[in-house]
Amino acid sequence: MQTGNKADLEGLLVVSIEQAASAPYLSSKLADAGARVIKIERPDGDFGRHYDHLVKEQSSYFVWLNRGKESICLNLRDEKDKSLLASLIADADIFIQNLSPGKIAELGFPLEDLRQQYPRLIVCSFVGFGGEGPMANNKAYDLMVQGETGLAYITGNEWGASRVGVSVSDISAGMSAAQAVFQALYMRERTGKGRLIEVSLFHTLMDWMNVPYLQYAYGGKAPERIGLHHPTIAPYGSYACAGGQAMVLAIQNEPEWQQFCRNVLERPELEDDPRYKDNDSRVAYRGALDAELVPFFLGLEREEALELLKSHRIASGRVNTVEEVSKHPHNIFNTVETPHGPIQMMVPGIVVDGGRPELGAVPDANEHGDAIRQEFSK
Repeated sequence: MQTGNKADLEGLLVVSIEQAASAPYLSSKLADAGARVIKIERPDGDFGRHYDHLVKEQSSYFVWLNRGKESICLNLRDEKDKSLLASLIADADIFIQNLSPGKIAELGFPLEDLRQQYPRLIVCSFVGFGGEGPMANNKAYDLMVQGETGLAYITGNEWGASRVGVSVSDISAGMSAAQAVFQALYMRERTGKGRLIEVSLFHTLMDWMNVPYLQYAYGGKAPERIGLHHPTIAPYGSYACAGGQAMVLAIQNEPEWQQFCRNVLERPELEDDPRYKDNDSRVAYRGALDAELVPFFLGLEREEALELLKSHRIASGRVNTVEEVSKHPHNIFNTVETPHGPIQMMVPGIVVDGGRPELGAVPDANEHGDAIRQEFSK
């Protein structure tokens, strides 16, 4: 079932000078909600089009993040194209940009000036490290931000740090930007005034790092890298079953721990073991606890273990490969048109009035260029 929320932002014009992932994530959400999104690409196209060529010879990142948009390629060193961009911004409700630091002003479009010139305009600018501080002028890409924020350091296992497997700094910035833009739209309805929003990849991911920071700053303990185990809750992690397939179980409170000992392990005496009397103790004695759990789960097939845990209302799940994820029985797919034919894409996790958003087509580079030039040329 499709929902009517495609019309939520109908009539709004979004102009976005965007590349890579952070700004395209934001504009894709606006397009999903029905806004008209005009994507400004470089003369040779968004470099995100060429990250890979795995989706019918198209980039997986690009087809994910650029559905429902119109594309025009502009050379912003050319006065005629700059004039066209000025016309687009003059008619826009939302202007988005994620060029390198200072570039948009260098091209003749200082953001503060745009806000003064167009009081109803909502401007959203992505920056790597924020507008102030010693790294303000640094370029920022996902892995750099994962490293600088310490996320990579607390991710991985005892053999080393690891990158989170998706571009989480871009995604977190895009999510934060979406929230800020929707707030700005709501306030514009009440006040008639737009806003200038700055979204920092570094600071949005640092917000996600508040728990490790607080644990260290106030408790003197930084999270350890322990792979597929929770650093401060036990037992909460991955255990291998017979045949080598892995599953995850999570004990979140003492009643669950008691249920687990009595009815899953059939070891009620573990409840009274002082090493396991509460979560802090179980974390401190995680090695001894795992010595009890590892052989137990190795004696069960994964599906058998999951059924046992489920029957006693203990949270659990599989550690799936990407191949298994692609065939997951809980998946719901949308068909999305692309220049090279339709593809199946997993739906966003939002249901509105019983329906899911429709996803628009992915544009070819400059696919709408002629029409946009004709419409907006003064």
